[in-house]
Amino acid sequence: METEPGDAEQISIWMRPERPARGPRPAYSRDQIVEAAVRIADADGLEAASMRRIAAEIGTGAMSIYRYVPSRQDLVDLMHDRVLGELDLPDRPSGDWRADLTLVAERSLALSRRHPWLVRLMRARPAFGPNELRLLEFQLGALDVGIPIDEMMVLAGVLNGYVESVARSRVAFTEEARRTGLTMEEWMRRSIPYVKRLLADGDHPLFARVITHARQPHMDDEQQFRYGLDRVLDCIAAALPTDPRPPAHARARARAQPSGGGASDAESSADPDSEPGRSGNPGAKLDV
Repeated sequence: METEPGDAEQISIWMRPERPARGPRPAYSRDQIVEAAVRIADADGLEAASMRRIAAEIGTGAMSIYRYVPSRQDLVDLMHDRVLGELDLPDRPSGDWRADLTLVAERSLALSRRHPWLVRLMRARPAFGPNELRLLEFQLGALDVGIPIDEMMVLAGVLNGYVESVARSRVAFTEEARRTGLTMEEWMRRSIPYVKRLLADGDHPLFARVITHARQPHMDDEQQFRYGLDRVLDCIAAALPTDPRPPAHARARARAQPSGGGASDAESSADPDSEPGRSGNPGAKLDV
C-alpha cells in the first residue's frame, strides 16, 4: 500500500489550486497525471495506477506527483470525474424524462465498458467534481416534474443502481471467462447434466420455470439490458405524477415572460419540496 506524505488538511481537490501562486513553473500538469492514471487503469486495473507507476509513465519521481495531487483519494476523484466528462449529454433535459434517463443509462453503461475499473469504485461520498455535477444536474433535471427533491434522488438512484449492477456483472463475467477459459455457451453446455437432474427431482419449480420458459438467458447483452431498463423506467413512471410539470429551466423561462397572473402563476411557483405533510429529510445536511 502506498503511503502519502504529510498530514495534509482534508479539503476537496476542486478547492486546491493546480499550481502554487509563487515558485517555478511546474514541469507537469494535473491533467497529464490524471490522463496517465486513466491509461494505466484502463490497461491494468485501478490498483495498477499507483503514484510510482504514474511517475514512471510521465518520466518523473513518485514523490513529485504529490505536488500536483496530494493523495490517492484525490487521484481517484480526479480520474472518476475525468472519465465522466466523456458522457455526451445535452446541456439540459429535453422534457421527455424517459428518453433522457434512457440516454443516461446507455451512455453510462458504455462508459463502464471503456473503463472497466469504474465498477471497482465503491464511493461512500460523492466528490462533486464538475463533470459529476453536470451529470447530476441533467439526471435530476429530467426528473424535475413536480416531485420533491428527495424522491428525485431516490428514483435517480434506482436507475443508477440498475446500470451499475449490469456493468459489474459484465465485468465479472469477462474476468471469469478469462480466468476459466469458458464462454457462456460452454458453461451452459457443461451444466446440462446437473440441470437435468434438478429438473427431474421436481424440488425447485421456479428454477424449472427459469429453465423452460425464461427468455432472458437467451437474449444477447443489449437485449437483456434493454429488457431490464424498460422495467426500471416503468417503475419510475409509476412514481411520477400523471400530469408532470415542465422541468425547472422551462418554468424559469415561463416566469420570465409577461403573464396575466392567476392560478397558473401560483402553480408554476409551487415548491414540491414543501408539500403539506412532508417533514423533509432528517439526515445530515451540508451546513451552507
